[in-house]
Amino acid sequence: MSPRRMGRPGLIGMAARTAVVAGTATAVSGNMQRRQQARAQDAQAQADAEAQAQQHYDYAQLAQLHSAGVLSASEFTAAKGKLLA
Repeated sequence: MSPRRMGRPGLIGMAARTAVVAGTATAVSGNMQRRQQARAQDAQAQADAEAQAQQHYDYAQLAQLHSAGVLSASEFTAAKGKLLA
């Protein structure tokens, strides 16, 4: 049995250590990318929901103005077309 070597690791030991470090870095980087994508998707979904709620609110205001007689049918249709575009 050969004596155990002390000191610096050999070529195989360095290659193994490099592979572990590279694998860990890749895993961490992948996790960070997935989290960033999930946050971006959540932010986009929130922005879409807010825009849809604002559009619904604006349409309700137009409908109120139309039913109160402030807007004619053609004015209401034109305003609704701008809102939905």
